[in-house]
Amino acid sequence: MLPSILLALAAATTPFINASPTPTKGSGSSIRLGRRSLFPDDATDDDIKTKLSSMGSNLRDKYGAFASADAITGGSKRRAIGQNQLINQNADTSYFGTIAIGTPAKSFNVILDTGSADLWVASRDCITGCNGVPTFDASASSTFRNLSSPFTIKYGSGGAAGRLGADSVQMAGFGVAGQTLGVVTQVTQKLLQSPVSGLMGLAFSTLSTSRSMPFWQTLASTNAWDEPLMAFHLTRFTDVPGASKLEVGGSFDMGFTNSSLYTGDISYVDIPNGSESFWQIPLTQMTVQGNTLTAASTILAVIDTGTTLVGGPASSIASIYSNIPGAQPAGAGYEGYWQYPCDTNIDIAFKFGDGPAWPINPADFELARIGQGVCIGALFELDLAGSASPDWIIGDTFLKNVYSVFRYDPASVGFASLSDTALSVASVDAPLPSASIGTGSIISGAEPIRPWFPTLGVFFALVFGSLVALP
Repeated sequence: MLPSILLALAAATTPFINASPTPTKGSGSSIRLGRRSLFPDDATDDDIKTKLSSMGSNLRDKYGAFASADAITGGSKRRAIGQNQLINQNADTSYFGTIAIGTPAKSFNVILDTGSADLWVASRDCITGCNGVPTFDASASSTFRNLSSPFTIKYGSGGAAGRLGADSVQMAGFGVAGQTLGVVTQVTQKLLQSPVSGLMGLAFSTLSTSRSMPFWQTLASTNAWDEPLMAFHLTRFTDVPGASKLEVGGSFDMGFTNSSLYTGDISYVDIPNGSESFWQIPLTQMTVQGNTLTAASTILAVIDTGTTLVGGPASSIASIYSNIPGAQPAGAGYEGYWQYPCDTNIDIAFKFGDGPAWPINPADFELARIGQGVCIGALFELDLAGSASPDWIIGDTFLKNVYSVFRYDPASVGFASLSDTALSVASVDAPLPSASIGTGSIISGAEPIRPWFPTLGVFFALVFGSLVALP
């Protein structure tokens, strides 16, 4: 049975922003994240191998190819802030928040993913991969429009397919009327795990498979927020005894930075000009067990809240583990992963641009224990094909250690040290956040651009093969 906080939203009404917007002033609210255990106590070596293999292929497929699209722009006036309380799922494997779709509004839990740019939810008519998952009934919404276009998207762990629609979408006191979204009828098995019903992409519109403006970008580009940025605080439960499958996950701040969650200054690193697709910034240096590894040339790293691990070129990963005594490539079934003695006190940090070095907690570096005193590391080999593919993918293994800020203008990513307040949030059995709509700005959503060339989703399908057939 789902926690009551994850059921239907309160009946409060949120004014909406039209995707070609003119917003009005509104008030804010909050979203927290949740969690599940990554490996049950009774997991076998084969169970762990299968899971880790899937996690690795997920990243390879997600970032294996890249195609750009035209960005959509807009303009506007009044502003506000909001916060979405999150839930941490699967022992820090993923983090989700709650949105509301339709009229009357119905709440859905969605993974918040800065590594993609499309919003989609499971349809009531879903025939594959939606068992036990709350689904969206388009016919029950008076504001839903069928855009009569197919939709398909592929990730490393699977994909989804269905049709494009447009409807009112609300989150943390903000609303966008006519937001384009995928209403999917086919999902790869186990891609969705209840109570999650879909995914909200938080990357730039140039990455959108549907060629539409992402929810966040409509708000940021129309000055609906006090500041054109969004920020994450992600909790850690991977090393907490007795943690439940779903735990408080942190927060997603919209239009402001929450000074109670970090200390010191936020160190921003600009996205290279013309690279506003992924949230990608230069990775300049790493320190491992006191030894410094410096990039010989420009290396771009994608900062991705929708990815659990950290992936990089095989040669770089080998260099990192060569500085950890006793580390070696893991055995058969763990291709791309490295193992190391569990009693090693791991000391590793990443430096982006000219900013400071940000350490990774040893608890986050330890991905799994596979034998007597043998651990698998959370940094794994990820060699991607294609000149436009990113070099590194920096996921939640790193992001749990910082307050991360994604700034629209100027396009950049910032990090700050977590405060004691932020660290104290990860408390076992703390009440999970309740879904709420609140009140806020109204903006109209833009129709998808109809390109003459293949979009990213189609390009993925051409390169890797169709994962699921369209209806």
